[in-house]
Amino acid sequence: MEQRRERLYRTDAVILRRHDIGEADRLLTLHTPDKGKLRVIAKGARKPSSRKAGHLELFMHSSLLIAKGQNLDLITQAETIHGFRALREDLERLTQAHYVAELLDHLSTEGQESKLTFDLLVATLQRLCETHDLLLTTRIYELRLLSLEGYQPQFFRCLDCGETIQPVINYFDPSQGGILCPRCGEGLSRGHGGNRLVRPVPVNVLKVLRYLQTHSYEQNMRLRLKPGTHRDVETLMLHYITYVLERNLKSVEFLNRLRREKAQ
Repeated sequence: MEQRRERLYRTDAVILRRHDIGEADRLLTLHTPDKGKLRVIAKGARKPSSRKAGHLELFMHSSLLIAKGQNLDLITQAETIHGFRALREDLERLTQAHYVAELLDHLSTEGQESKLTFDLLVATLQRLCETHDLLLTTRIYELRLLSLEGYQPQFFRCLDCGETIQPVINYFDPSQGGILCPRCGEGLSRGHGGNRLVRPVPVNVLKVLRYLQTHSYEQNMRLRLKPGTHRDVETLMLHYITYVLERNLKSVEFLNRLRREKAQ
């Protein structure tokens, strides 16, 4: 009995990703507070009679009882803590949730404990259910997650010369992880045919990013950004994230397609 107890452990988890395997099983990628990212098997989860299935939908926050396995651990019990139902009732909210989960999946390391990251994920999913500004909520999440994972962008001093950044057009260099002053940035972007990574940053975009990075979620959500500013802030953040991950995210492609269809 004691040996069986040692093989079992309980953890909270959010389901980031799932894949069907075999005839009735699912491979789930979870994010947990005590074990970080974790891949587990939910046996029989696709059977209509499965008691676990309803508690293992994408983005659900559930309490799980897991048995250690030889290769992958197995979910033996599941109970929903937060279902985030509003995400499944609105395609735009659901798409942002996909992005939030995919970004965390690619930034985080399997087995690396991070309660702060887990708490941020749960809070963000709840915020996506309620927010009046999905884009702003997602930008706040990006900046906080990048900071927690060791990729916090620097917006206050030039990363080349160390000078304080002034309210003029500056430059963003993802390879250095932050802002360059006009003197350092122009030289990089124009020299030797130009560095395509280095991009100019309008004054209002830099102001927004600085504010988002240094204020609380509640303070940030009082901002009312023009559509053009929203777009420019999102573009710069995705430019940096794509460089860090060395890949494009599938959820971004879907989000752009959704926007094009909405605009028609």
